[in-house]
Amino acid sequence: MAIKPEQLNELQKKNIEAAMRLAQMSIENSQRIMELQVRTAKTLFEDGVSNAKALTTTKDPQDLLRLRTEYAQATTERMLACAREIAEVAAQAQSEVGKMVSEQLASGGNDVFEAINKMFTGMPITDQNAMGAVQGAMDNARAAFEQMTRASTEAFQAFTQVGNAGQPAKRAPARRR
Repeated sequence: MAIKPEQLNELQKKNIEAAMRLAQMSIENSQRIMELQVRTAKTLFEDGVSNAKALTTTKDPQDLLRLRTEYAQATTERMLACAREIAEVAAQAQSEVGKMVSEQLASGGNDVFEAINKMFTGMPITDQNAMGAVQGAMDNARAAFEQMTRASTEAFQAFTQVGNAGQPAKRAPARRR
């Protein structure tokens, strides 16, 4: 007995749904990053205009130097804050994708094992030893697959934690003048 077409269709449907979820996550994270970049660019532009106005009204060279230094420092802080937020979005996206991949591996593996088990169940095997050997092989394969899934999940979590550890600590946002 072979795997039925409706079983294959169900597996394909689950894979397509997973791909759609992945695409949706990608779009949402891209939108968040673009919004962050636009907001940062707008703030930097507004600060640049107000700084230029302040520089044109200042006559004292000491004040000019102080204003330029303050503007450079505020700009740097805003850019670093933006980079930190982008890194946070990326780390969160990595975590979400890792969870989804782990879930997909686990459920996909279970679906395949169930389909194979159904296939063997429908076969006319009269020898109990042969059926026991097939069941033992299936159990061993399932255990190996579950161990692989756990190992890949742990590896992905460790990778994500290493990426998060490399991020600088959050600081308070720069003051607006």
